[in-house]
Amino acid sequence: MEKLKISDLKKLREETKKKMSVRKKAAKATVTVHMGTCGIAAGAREIMTALMDEVEKNDMHDVIIKNSGCAGLCSHEPMITVEMTGKPPVKYIKLTKEKTGEIFKILIIDGKILKDYALALGHESTI
Repeated sequence: MEKLKISDLKKLREETKKKMSVRKKAAKATVTVHMGTCGIAAGAREIMTALMDEVEKNDMHDVIIKNSGCAGLCSHEPMITVEMTGKPPVKYIKLTKEKTGEIFKILIIDGKILKDYALALGHESTI
């Protein structure tokens, strides 16, 4: 492997800064991929990869993709929760790579809730 040059390191630093800068300002959307063992077994890694590909393909710097543990709904995995700024979160279930791309386009890019794969709208609460 070829040795890294200072210019290579500077380029890497700038690319990383660009990707990380979204964490310092308000994001348009935060997408949580539920990745407990049940989610991973059901395909959550593929969903995470699909989301990261969509962010890159659409050159979106105001979308945060993160993961969490099990949401307690194992039979509905793989699952994501999408939180758009100023709107209640939406939990999407039984996802595939194709469904995830559709959710990304309709909700995150166009700002419209896609009800077809949604389980719940709003925050969970206890009485």
